[in-house]
Amino acid sequence: MSRQLLRAPARLLFSGALGRSRAATAAGASARETSSSSSAAAGAETPGDEGKKNVVTERHGTIMTIGINRPEARNAVNQETAAMLLQAFTSFEDDTSLTVAVIHGIGGNFCAGYDLKELAHNPTSIKLEQDVTKGPGPMGPSRIKFSKPVIAAVSGYAVAGGLELSLLADLRVVEQSAIFGVFCRRFGVPLIDGGTVRLPRLIGLSRALDLILTGRPVAAQEAYEFGLANRIVPNGQECLPFPLLESAVLSPLILRQ
Repeated sequence: MSRQLLRAPARLLFSGALGRSRAATAAGASARETSSSSSAAAGAETPGDEGKKNVVTERHGTIMTIGINRPEARNAVNQETAAMLLQAFTSFEDDTSLTVAVIHGIGGNFCAGYDLKELAHNPTSIKLEQDVTKGPGPMGPSRIKFSKPVIAAVSGYAVAGGLELSLLADLRVVEQSAIFGVFCRRFGVPLIDGGTVRLPRLIGLSRALDLILTGRPVAAQEAYEFGLANRIVPNGQECLPFPLLESAVLSPLILRQ
């Protein structure tokens, strides 16, 4: 596949994936699929939230972008948003015409974890399955085993459950101002969406314990040195480096041979 063939899809993809809010409003020739849920913390929809889509999916050729759209909560995931993320990723996995998914946050942050305000107002809103081999995780798609590449385009905060969502991806492309961290540690909330398995597997046990036990913030450069980030791009960068995108697009084709 030539760079000429990849250039247009790449720019379309990452103008939505790494741009601040354009993914929610961009219009063009690409087919768009949207999934939505209520964004009210207690489950009641307010007039200002009517019609708001908490998860925005777009299709650009064989690439699907999945955007978390709760910027007012730094894209914290509530139960309904988790269900929509699960639906979006399940659709991606089941669609044989799609080769790559990109998860990103709309409005300047990737994801601040699970919505603790909703949990405080409605403790029964989250149902925890003790057997991690059964059912979806609290953040939604964290227990899916993907057969195709997933890329996390990270801007702003990717902390707590948001860090775990980024670990779900095969590759993480992060903006210079991105911050990772196990911030839930500060509130006595454990990692329950695969982070205790995926993080040490990715960066090693000692470094993983550093993040998990301290709950400290990790900036983009340190994340890159740890191996947590694959690429660092300028804030608002619109286009992923071609070799990485080309590898992500071609790898499913190679694996299926």
